[in-house]
Amino acid sequence: MLEALNNSETLLTLLGILILLGISGFFSGSETSMTAASKARMHTLEEDGDKRAALVNSLWAKKERLIGSILLGNNLVNILASSLATSVLIALFGEAGIVYATLVMTALVLIFAEVLPKTYALRNPEKAALFASVVLRPIVLLLGPIVVAVEKIVHTTLRVLAPEDRNGSNDEASAAEEELRGAIALHDGEDEETRHEREMLRSILDLDDVTIEEIMTHRQKVESVEVDLPPEEIIKEVLSSPYTRIPLWQERPDNIVGVLHAKALLRALQAHRTDPERNDSLLDNTGLLSIAATPWFIPESTSLLAQLQAFRDRREHFAIVVDEYGEMQGIVTLEDILEEIVGDISDEHDEEMEGVHHLPDGSLEVDGTVTIRDLNRKFEWKLPDDEASTIAGLVLFEARQIPRVGQHFDFFGKHFEILERKRHQITRLRIENAQPPETADEE
Repeated sequence: MLEALNNSETLLTLLGILILLGISGFFSGSETSMTAASKARMHTLEEDGDKRAALVNSLWAKKERLIGSILLGNNLVNILASSLATSVLIALFGEAGIVYATLVMTALVLIFAEVLPKTYALRNPEKAALFASVVLRPIVLLLGPIVVAVEKIVHTTLRVLAPEDRNGSNDEASAAEEELRGAIALHDGEDEETRHEREMLRSILDLDDVTIEEIMTHRQKVESVEVDLPPEEIIKEVLSSPYTRIPLWQERPDNIVGVLHAKALLRALQAHRTDPERNDSLLDNTGLLSIAATPWFIPESTSLLAQLQAFRDRREHFAIVVDEYGEMQGIVTLEDILEEIVGDISDEHDEEMEGVHHLPDGSLEVDGTVTIRDLNRKFEWKLPDDEASTIAGLVLFEARQIPRVGQHFDFFGKHFEILERKRHQITRLRIENAQPPETADEE
């Protein structure tokens, strides 16, 4: 055995095994780093001119070929190292060398070619990926033809055993969105700033799922002016309003014929003051309609993402919302959509938003018209908004009746008490966390 160990050929073989184990460790670490590294981070580095990051991104572009090359190279060196170790140990120990080779190579490969490099790559994914990309690039080019042949065999086998799903691209998009939502949920912290960041990020992802109907100002709350009123009265109402755009209606409140902008009205008044004779017509009803914008009608089923793009394309900030029959349901503004992302935007002319009041016992007194989305955003609740957009609508849907004042309901972990009702409409209610059944029984 000593003669075999002193043999230069045996020593070279052992050295070769160590080198092969090192190469195997490189392949294992490269595979882990290439899958664990942040795509966003690599994209940023490439934008900053990092050539190695550009290499990483180019390798990612053909991920199947990259993984195939790594696995091919890793298996080649592992098998070769195991074969060399077996031949050496057989020469030293005879037939028992096969068992020794299996045990020794399993331990060496597991520790130094798998666990150690992969652990390092997991701890330093970007650093390891940038280093590995320089070496992997020529390896992928060299092993490319073999990997392509392997890919064809794999794809052919998959077509036979598992036909391709036609909705694959949709599934990938959904998976990517779910991954983003998961990352947002992991954005820990209960401080106000972190909570607000989570709200904003979730709202951006929800833009395509929320419709205009859910955020619009309902027609009952729309401040509009009858166009047939005396011009002086119209001007007085417009200038006393906290809003800059006022819908003008004729014959009936839901027949909107124009949208008067306060700035356009002030310009007309200034022009009349400068030249009263030439601009006298601007101060009658026809003149007011001439400076009013043509109303823009949109369906209530439009998504917030589509409407945001439409506002940008048309360079407008105001639209009239109609239902499938063309009846006016309310209005929506660009600010409404932005508030869905960043939260309430208030200026010196905005009135403080009413509808939610904190009571001394910790419960909330809420107007029936407050939207479920606003409550979920503010208090991070999870009340469903599929069947109703307002809290009153949710109570009506779940109760399956028109509740009377003083009636109580428990659902979705909340306790609801009806405080006020006008005809068939719930106008005010109290909400508190529902007590667990065992606590309620004890009392």
